[in-house]
Amino acid sequence: MHKKAELILIIIILIGLIGAGRKLVDLVSSGKVKTGEDTVIIDCGHGGGDPGKVGINNALEKDINLQIGKMVKKRLKKEGIKVWMTREKDEMLAGEEVDNKKVQDMKTRVEYINKTAPALAVSIHQNSYHEENVRGAQVFYYSHSKEGEQAADIMQAALLSLDMENTREEKPNDSYYLLKKTEVPTIIVECGFLSNYEEAQLLVSKEYQEKVADAITEGIKTYLASKTIEK
Repeated sequence: MHKKAELILIIIILIGLIGAGRKLVDLVSSGKVKTGEDTVIIDCGHGGGDPGKVGINNALEKDINLQIGKMVKKRLKKEGIKVWMTREKDEMLAGEEVDNKKVQDMKTRVEYINKTAPALAVSIHQNSYHEENVRGAQVFYYSHSKEGEQAADIMQAALLSLDMENTREEKPNDSYYLLKKTEVPTIIVECGFLSNYEEAQLLVSKEYQEKVADAITEGIKTYLASKTIEK
């Protein structure tokens, strides 16, 4: 009788564990479980049929974004920081059957970020302007996000290592879809202007891309450290 009671108890425990496991899966898929304070998402803008900006030197933004993003991922992993990427190859995040691929691509990125729920999401881009002399890295954040503002401020300071004469400041924005719809601190890092010939040439150089990746990595590490101190 004693052994029978033990067997029943074991069965009850196993059923409970299975139920808890299923509940955890449901919570993760619904975006209600955070992956941790040491998790970061790197979003490499554009891809596939969407080249992004085309440089004055014919460089494609989508390629530079991915090259820098992979370098950042490598550095963060060496620091023991968990890293996820919205894309790791030249592709759009939208199905072939979708009519408006750019809209679906952006929605997929947002959904992925919200479900993963990282401590920070960093979207890597390259800028462009109608006046060729305009240059310099700049960071954007959602106007109504204090944590986004803090992350942008830290990242903008880190990017000074690329050009100490860069007077650009982090800039609030309330219209960019990625910034508006993500539920975690999210920043957009515009690494430079592809419309400026000198900067465009730097941005296709592996050596300079490494420097950009170093700066972005340092900004991310500093932000994560600041959140740990606050707690």
